[in-house]
Amino acid sequence: MDAEAAESLTKLLRPEGWALLNALPPYDPHQAMALAAGLRAKGVDPGLAAAAMTQSRLRAKGREKFGEFADGMLFTQAGLEQATRLVVAARHAQRYLTAGVTHVADLTCGIGADAMTFAGMGLRVLAADVDEATASVATVNLRHHPEAVVRHADGLTLDLAAEGVDGVYADPARRTRSGSRIVDPKAYAPPLDAVWALRDRVAAVGIKVGPGISHNGLPQDAETQWVSVDGDVVEAGIWFGPLAPDGPGRSALVLRQVTGPDGAPTTLARAVRPGALSGGPDDGPDLVPDVGAVGQYLYEPDGAVIRAGLVAYAAQDLHGRLLDRTIAYVTTDAPAPVRENGLAAGLATGYRVLDTMPFGLKRLRAYLRERGVGRLTIKKRGTAVVPEQLRKQLDLRGDGEGTIILTRVGGAQQVLVVEPLARTTHGTGPGAGAPDDQGDAA
Repeated sequence: MDAEAAESLTKLLRPEGWALLNALPPYDPHQAMALAAGLRAKGVDPGLAAAAMTQSRLRAKGREKFGEFADGMLFTQAGLEQATRLVVAARHAQRYLTAGVTHVADLTCGIGADAMTFAGMGLRVLAADVDEATASVATVNLRHHPEAVVRHADGLTLDLAAEGVDGVYADPARRTRSGSRIVDPKAYAPPLDAVWALRDRVAAVGIKVGPGISHNGLPQDAETQWVSVDGDVVEAGIWFGPLAPDGPGRSALVLRQVTGPDGAPTTLARAVRPGALSGGPDDGPDLVPDVGAVGQYLYEPDGAVIRAGLVAYAAQDLHGRLLDRTIAYVTTDAPAPVRENGLAAGLATGYRVLDTMPFGLKRLRAYLRERGVGRLTIKKRGTAVVPEQLRKQLDLRGDGEGTIILTRVGGAQQVLVVEPLARTTHGTGPGAGAPDDQGDAA
């Protein structure tokens, strides 16, 4: 954290600053400038007013990850971006509880998101951060948890044995001070290999990493699990020893937040790992899927399943086949069961296939105009076509809506005209009105 940001934080931590922050109305971007001007007109120090307004904005943004808890927290911009969502942090804490861990050291606590959840679920917590101002933010956020201690320290220097720590957690920084993403795990802060070396001292070690981490070089004695929340792949976690009760390997966790019959929010989860889908034997991550022609239905596996390299297992569970061995689309001849979270078999978004044709601009334009399609959702995998450019070239006019998928089938470019199952048979849900998907994934 730079000196200016640290000074702003200092202002907020004084009694008058904290009182001002908590007296502000809910953040409204359309009223922010007028509110800031009003504070200055009342004689509030301009620096304090700016700091309070910044925190008010970050709290509003923080609600996406922390719900109403954000209203009592402090944030830094970088800390909020890297912080674990509450629904995922709860899954982290459950791993430690299930493993019998009682005292967790959070070596890179940042603003304290995971440490808050650990403490809230009954674990003792020793949290550390190498940045003094960030450690101060974590101290504020953990103020309601006397079982949690925050220190301004390099977490790797902690004497874990002397502290009585029996579980370690770390979320290394993956961006430079300028905000650029760090790709090489050895350049994380702290380096990834330095953190997982701690398993020689403490068996229960968990590390949060970016979901884009390569499969190459992952430790063979750990479970690496990719996690998605409401279709957004948010992280991967590397879990050692008792934190991986199902053993080493790659897995995925699909989380969907829905509203229950009583109006209360609830989280539905589906864990995916080799051998755990259809109850069959664990054949390892190299299951060879069937590949075949387009059937009556098409399914797009959740992004966490794709990142984990478990598309073949998704196809097995959906009783389907791939369109192409390198493309993450599954096709079936019968609809897969739709679970409460709107995903087919809990792990894929489904479509009914209405028509197929070889890709060609003139042919596609004529086809869509004949059917009066004026609003078109374009999804794609395995093709260089840019959806926005294609939409302009199609020059569509009409009142109808449509969805097409551009992909390879048996190595050839094809257009699949589809209808989201969620829209036709289960109300609104994943896939209905979804934005263009321009990601290619095998």
